[in-house]
Amino acid sequence: MAKKIIQRFMPSDETIKNNKSLKFLGDRLHDPNLWHLNRRSVAKAFAIGLFFAWVPLPTQMAMSAAIAFYFRAHLAISVALVWITNPLTMPPMFYFAYLVGLWAMQIPPSNAEFIFSVDNILTTLGDSWQPFLVGCFILGVGSSILGFFGIHAAWRYQVLSSWKKRRQKVNL
Repeated sequence: MAKKIIQRFMPSDETIKNNKSLKFLGDRLHDPNLWHLNRRSVAKAFAIGLFFAWVPLPTQMAMSAAIAFYFRAHLAISVALVWITNPLTMPPMFYFAYLVGLWAMQIPPSNAEFIFSVDNILTTLGDSWQPFLVGCFILGVGSSILGFFGIHAAWRYQVLSSWKKRRQKVNL
């Protein structure tokens, strides 16, 4: 099912090979790991995509694609996982990252009342950017590790259950 969804939204191999703006990438663009679903490329894609979902920059997708290309991870999955961070999920995710950063740096949270003004935001930004970035890094690394090993475990479980079903069919 996932393969059909990806094939529906992904351009064909021929379209990518003939794209003039991608010629500078050379033959490495045609590496099967970038486009085909296999355990290693998908696990690497989850690690990369989940890490860059916590990067608070507007270039998340480009960075994810570049790292996926370099490490030969599934390109589409690594870029799509960055979309976990979207306008709806960003405020709670980044607030949680800020709280994790406060905890990691052992800084008590501010009890000051939040007033929505440019002056107040700029004032509080000076105090909060370090715990925020530390929290983003911790959560990025943690979710990356969990995603990588979680995909390996899920893939192994799927293969073992398929083998078990085949054995049961043969024994019937």
